[in-house]
Amino acid sequence: MTDELRMDVHRVYNCNQMDYDINHPKLDKMLPCNEDRFDSGVDSLKDEEYKSIVEHMESMNMAATERTTGKDIDDEPWKKEATEDGDTFLHLAIIHEATEETIQMIHQSHGDLFLNIQNNQRQTALHLAVIMEQPQLVERLLKAGCDPRLVDDSGNTALHIACKKGSLSCFGVLTQVCPIHLSSILAAPNYSGHNCLHLACIYGFLSLVESLLSLGADINAQEQCNGRTALHLAVDLQNPELVRLLVTKGANINSLTYGGYSPYHLTFGRQNVEIQQQLYALTAQELRDLPESESEDSDWEVQSEDDQMYDDIRVVGHK
Repeated sequence: MTDELRMDVHRVYNCNQMDYDINHPKLDKMLPCNEDRFDSGVDSLKDEEYKSIVEHMESMNMAATERTTGKDIDDEPWKKEATEDGDTFLHLAIIHEATEETIQMIHQSHGDLFLNIQNNQRQTALHLAVIMEQPQLVERLLKAGCDPRLVDDSGNTALHIACKKGSLSCFGVLTQVCPIHLSSILAAPNYSGHNCLHLACIYGFLSLVESLLSLGADINAQEQCNGRTALHLAVDLQNPELVRLLVTKGANINSLTYGGYSPYHLTFGRQNVEIQQQLYALTAQELRDLPESESEDSDWEVQSEDDQMYDDIRVVGHK
């Protein structure tokens, strides 16, 4: 191992713990998503574990070598090393932007299951490459055999994360290099019930919305929380540009949530008159009035029965 490479190894494994928060300020309180945290886990290493890893890395020959198809993961012991948080050397190299070492590890792991190892947050190297905005590594990982269908502990594939971050470069690589799995990934919801199109709408990335639709994303797909479509979400977020785009692209104006609400219904009590006027003109006449709530009466009846059942309760001596 060269002196320069040895210094890079120390740099990779001697960095402080880093957080990567991709929460977006436009996220409305009405649109709950699981908070995502991306931690390197380096600080969780005990001193003796850290020394062992560095010594192992220093003794490891990282020079590019010819690999044979089907070579087993056990042939190279460094692939079995991991931190308390489940991060492999590859995870850590990506997190700390040690690009040269990352490329060498990917080259030596072509076709190996090692590429798809998930850390304790169920992130693969591919997830982390997208989080770190490294499209060149995303491409190398995909071509080496990293599975783009794997999800993290929030149910997000790497493409879901690219849509949350608004990463056009990583989005382009993910959609072009592995088109065979694209349709299933586009349709897959994360654990909050949102697919890639929903996420791009929630975070307001209009260019990604257009790209997703051109790739075949279902514009009328309902998120699994309460059945909102992309258009419902655009109204919720009071984003007139997104509303116009979705309407132009053929979104179903009369689509109803599980509670029976059309996108126009969601304009009630909102400040953007432009959105309300636009949707009013396009919404079917029978869907312009808010649906009557049958649950209110039934809830009142139950409450009234309860009041009658417990009308003998006394508080501080009074009935």
